Amino acid sequence: MKAIGIDLGTTGICGILMDAECGEICRSITKPSDSFIKTENEWERVQDVRKIEKTAFEILDTLINTAGDEVVSIGISGQMHGIVYINKSGEAVSNLYTWQDGRGNLPYENGTYASYLGSSSGYGSVTDFYNRVNNLRPSDASSYCTIADYFVLRLCGLKSPIMHPTNAASLGGYDLTAKKFKPETGIEVRDGFSTAGCYRGIPVAIAIGDNQASVFSALKNDQSALINVGTGAQVSVISDEPILAEGIECRPYFDEKYLIAGSALCGGRAYALLFDFYKKLLLAAGVECDDLYPIMNALAEAGQESTLIFDTRFSGTRAHPEIRGSVTNIGTGNFTPEAFTAALVRGMVTELHDMYLASGVKAKEIVGSGNGIRKNPALIKAAEQTFGAKMHFPVYLEEAACGAALFSLVSAGIYPDTRSVRRLIKYEE
Repeated sequence: MKAIGIDLGTTGICGILMDAECGEICRSITKPSDSFIKTENEWERVQDVRKIEKTAFEILDTLINTAGDEVVSIGISGQMHGIVYINKSGEAVSNLYTWQDGRGNLPYENGTYASYLGSSSGYGSVTDFYNRVNNLRPSDASSYCTIADYFVLRLCGLKSPIMHPTNAASLGGYDLTAKKFKPETGIEVRDGFSTAGCYRGIPVAIAIGDNQASVFSALKNDQSALINVGTGAQVSVISDEPILAEGIECRPYFDEKYLIAGSALCGGRAYALLFDFYKKLLLAAGVECDDLYPIMNALAEAGQESTLIFDTRFSGTRAHPEIRGSVTNIGTGNFTPEAFTAALVRGMVTELHDMYLASGVKAKEIVGSGNGIRKNPALIKAAEQTFGAKMHFPVYLEEAACGAALFSLVSAGIYPDTRSVRRLIKYEE
């Protein structure tokens, strides 16, 4: 038996073919979506839906043709927050307004469109509000949905989208406890594991958000914390109850549970900033070195005993965008590259750990994902010391696509529940 997972990312589309009996990835395909559209507005970030759809179909059909009759389920995940408008026939009548779109930050009523709704720019409800106010909503639009929901709609020949709460909540205006949009939008929201229809005779699960999909494929149990470090950074834990606290977000998850996430806006980019600093210094001395990360990792290892305190909130936080980073406790004995590099790494972990503590959830294990931490031994060590647990890494890198595949196996009834399908998750030795 084989399961397919497709993740419609912002810059690339990934598809995986998973052995549904052992969890092994039999084949993986990633293609650039190449779908961004240049516009006259600097704040606008839109993509060509047709290009995304074409590439996704090509990947999916290739994987199905590889495995033939062995494919028992298809799962879809994708970039959250953004929307595409559809008409009554289930056809796209707009571009994809992505999560990066900045129209919500434009001035409106002594604030911005986003602040007027108490939301964030890039969230679908904010984008739609701006478009309504400025008469930009397509005249034949009957509804809207995420790009992943739209792809499922196209696969199954539906006329209106079916949305999982993981995607619904990402649009804004969704009540987590009542499990519906306020005000009502007419969009069908279906909780739990279910299928939307079939493609080429194969059950297709309703689409899920890429954040939740990535967590689902990485955590073997609900007592673990996931630390993801890429350009940004995030710590995620699972809770039985909704948790509201400054600096963290409460999102829908699976099995009536909630995903508590804390996001560091600078995250892995903090390490990249230090990379740029060292590189400029070397260039000023007439030395060219493009591969500085191994050297920085060695410096961080050597400076483990550093007493510097590095605050890496260089881009502020969502609650306090005005905050900036700092370095304190500088003395004559710790003003060294080793101490600075080690302290910055520790500061990256500390920011995430503070969010983890704010959640109030106690994790027994930690799991890492993203190249920002996979390739940084010093960051792994700092995380293990700060969180007080050994870090595990999933054997695969395509976390969101794998999460979609696992979700589809339960939705199609191949596995009875999350506990059983999680047995397919494997960590590196």
